Amino acid sequence: MKQRSPGSSEEPIRLSKRMSEQGLASRREADEWIKRGWVRIDGEIAVLGAKWAPGQQISIDERARRQQARRITVLLNKPVGYVSGQAEDGYQPASVLVTPENQWRPPAGKATSEGRLQRKDLLGLAPAGRLDIDSTGLLVLTQDGRIAKQLVGEGSGLDKEYLVRVRTVKGGRLPDEELKRLNLGLALDGRALRRARVTWQNDDQLRFILQEGRKRQIRRMCELVGLEVLGLKRVRIGRVRLGELPLGKWRLLGPDEKFA
Repeated sequence: MKQRSPGSSEEPIRLSKRMSEQGLASRREADEWIKRGWVRIDGEIAVLGAKWAPGQQISIDERARRQQARRITVLLNKPVGYVSGQAEDGYQPASVLVTPENQWRPPAGKATSEGRLQRKDLLGLAPAGRLDIDSTGLLVLTQDGRIAKQLVGEGSGLDKEYLVRVRTVKGGRLPDEELKRLNLGLALDGRALRRARVTWQNDDQLRFILQEGRKRQIRRMCELVGLEVLGLKRVRIGRVRLGELPLGKWRLLGPDEKFA
């Protein structure tokens, strides 16, 4: 293998980390490929724990590409009463709704992946992000570690858009100063929130666009300005929208749909 070029300021890093940074695979997936001999550095088969140095070329075996292409991502319109991850406090995980019988296909002409999946195809789906038990809307479950990192990885930065039906605790309309605080000026758990985009959608509904997702963030933000949340629905993550997907149904991420 080639050594790091003289004078380079970059230190060699673990190969699987570099593959993840380049969006080739998740780190776990990269390690699996390396074990199988499906990854080469400058034409030489890499071994587990190998380092990559600037200037070196990574090549991936076609078998790895085919395996990756079979990994699916599901968009679910989660109803109230289901948790995003593991079952808790007697509530079922949203993944129980992802069955062949519950699959929805968009109308003709919309982006879609053809074919009804079997139960075996749906194994290994994990939620990429959370949506609390009292909220509805877009929840992503995926077998693809690259998409999971894109949605919940450190520094993701993807917009997440919500429609939130509210009422003021004291009655009347929310003062403009408090709306400004929702956009910038609030902190949770002693840490300032990033700038949000919060606007009125109609007389009793706000549109929130956030680039972070702290636990029950929107509900807690609303409490701080004297609002009670009556309903919360996530309608978009990045460039992917909930659209016409019926409540409680799921569909495949279309081949032309990208979160970023």
